[in-house]
Amino acid sequence: MNAKPASALPPLDVERIRADFPLLSRTVHGKPLIYFDNANTGQKPVSVIEAVDRHYRLHNANVARAVHQLGEEATAAYESARDAIARFINAPSRDEVILTSGTTQAINLAAYSYALPKLKQGDAILTTVMEHHANIVPWQLVAERTGATVKAAPIDENGELILEKYFEMLTPEVKLACVTHVSNVLGTVNPVREIARECRKRGIPLLVDGSQAAPHRAIDVQALGCDFYAITGHKMLGPTGTGALWAKREHLMAMPPFFGGGEMIREVRFDGTVFADPPHRFEAGTPNIAGFSGIPAAIEYIEGVGFDRLHAYEQDLLAYAMDAMERVPGMRIFGRAKEREPVISFLIEGAHANDMATLLDLQGVAVRSGHHCAHPLMHFFGVPATLRVSLAFYNTKAEVDGFIEAVAKVRKLLL
Repeated sequence: MNAKPASALPPLDVERIRADFPLLSRTVHGKPLIYFDNANTGQKPVSVIEAVDRHYRLHNANVARAVHQLGEEATAAYESARDAIARFINAPSRDEVILTSGTTQAINLAAYSYALPKLKQGDAILTTVMEHHANIVPWQLVAERTGATVKAAPIDENGELILEKYFEMLTPEVKLACVTHVSNVLGTVNPVREIARECRKRGIPLLVDGSQAAPHRAIDVQALGCDFYAITGHKMLGPTGTGALWAKREHLMAMPPFFGGGEMIREVRFDGTVFADPPHRFEAGTPNIAGFSGIPAAIEYIEGVGFDRLHAYEQDLLAYAMDAMERVPGMRIFGRAKEREPVISFLIEGAHANDMATLLDLQGVAVRSGHHCAHPLMHFFGVPATLRVSLAFYNTKAEVDGFIEAVAKVRKLLL
């Protein structure tokens, strides 16, 4: 979807939006909270909180297991999350959407149910240096069991994927390619549509980690042309323990179940079990029913804001934050991709990332410090850890100013 020019969009009423997020009004250590850890998890609007509360107050029952009224209501709410996600990512069919606990489970499902039965000695899986561990470790685990290998395409100093190298590495032994849509450390936006096109030319399926993309941009899996797309609910205003794997139906029909148990079967006998059709084949046991009850509300809220306006606002806020951070003495910013979402990783010369984060917290500023579940990326930049500012459409330029003031105070304490 092409975004409209920022000048043509009505401005966001950010103060009104902030009023919908109760946690944003609290104080931390006696200071007004500045929450800049949105890539870790997003805050929840009242509508999402109320949807979860309403489930437990009025509809609490298990799904697909009872014909009584409560069971039917709980099942309808749970399945409405599948409908909402299918619409949100423009899936061809709701039956191609598997509800999971998040992107990590979604990728593991693809690893064990799709890749593991297909891989053999000499095969390879291609990923990239900028991936979250969730898009590395599952592939290593199934590779160890099959004799396959995991290859990683390189990036440059700007934090951009070197596309020609990625394409060169799409060799015949590669049976699955993987890439993050948006880097959780750098904010880099990868050209998924172009990558998918090159994968299709070679007959290689492509899996996309969309965990960091879904909160910031419209997702259209049909236009992207990938084979698998994973999202996480809690990063896009939804409850924790929610997410989804979208996969083309041709793959789902050929995939054996990853988890076994109740509600993913048609019939169980000791001489053999007949599994349900996708997506229920992959959803054994009692799911996070209350959490998924909040997903339609989260999606409705994002769609109510509108991705055009949301993206324009966040890009303006990102530019403002980058300009302010560039002027901080001794600050090193990691990644300067041409296209990026509002994520900035940085270090202050002479200060340890965790010390900085701890002291910033005392100033009411919540940022992430550490390796961000991206060890290979840290190794590429030659650092053990960074600090990360990650912004959302409910953050403000005044909060950026407050963050810069807090950094100045912390620098005086540490240096």
